[in-house]
Amino acid sequence: MMSSSAAAIVAFNLKEATNWWSDVNESPVWQDRIFHVLAVLYGIVSVIAVIQLVRIQLRVPEYGWTTQKVFHFLNFLVNGVRALVFVFRRDVQNMQPEILQHILLDIPSLAFFTTYALLVLFWAEIYYQARAVSTDGLRPSFFTINAVVYVIQIALWLVLWWKPIHLMVIISRMFFAGVSLFAALGFLLYGGRLFLMLQRFPVESKGRRKKLQEVGYVTTICFTCFLIRCIMMCFDAFDDAADLDVLDHPILNFIYYLLVEILPSSLVLFILRKLPPKRGITQYHQIQ
Repeated sequence: MMSSSAAAIVAFNLKEATNWWSDVNESPVWQDRIFHVLAVLYGIVSVIAVIQLVRIQLRVPEYGWTTQKVFHFLNFLVNGVRALVFVFRRDVQNMQPEILQHILLDIPSLAFFTTYALLVLFWAEIYYQARAVSTDGLRPSFFTINAVVYVIQIALWLVLWWKPIHLMVIISRMFFAGVSLFAALGFLLYGGRLFLMLQRFPVESKGRRKKLQEVGYVTTICFTCFLIRCIMMCFDAFDDAADLDVLDHPILNFIYYLLVEILPSSLVLFILRKLPPKRGITQYHQIQ
């Protein structure tokens, strides 16, 4: 059994850790520091995305807006907007009516969903084309799903503006938790299918091992980040201590956004960093 002195030391350490957490959360100086660090990290990811977009455009300008280019452009927008929101986080928190705060904090999350749903669409097209199945319905389905998500979220914002009750905030957060779960399952379904299909290719197939690793890594990263987002949104909806839309939870914000957006975006951009081959050398493939 633990001695009384050891128990006292453990209790003291726990108290000190709790006090440290509270002191940082309640300090305006630390709040600004943490939110500005988040802004810098988002800014770096945004710059990396636009640099990659420019490199791709210079390599294959004749192909217009390919899936690969749109993916990097959306990453640039999402991370750039998120960086600006965190730079002016204190001003955003004081905006009236309150619905404006929800909109500015939620729009980048919706755009993040669209960005990575585009990657799911691309993988689904590859999978069905390889199986000689028509892909005509995939893009209309992609646009329809995104339209439905945005329309429902806009409707929730309007209702919240009209009647700002806590129940509507809960419904809005649970809706986005459901959207995140849907995205996670999309990566698991089509990323998993594509991974298994690539495994069946002959071992000597050129690029098989690299493409297999690429699909496996990106599927794991994106499934994990959207699943974490789903779980956190559920806590956010029902537990005030897990509220991400307030200034006095900067540590929680830092951990959350680092895990569900900054780190996944950085890793995916690194994994998909390869430029498409120049025209005339070999066939062009999107999102290498």
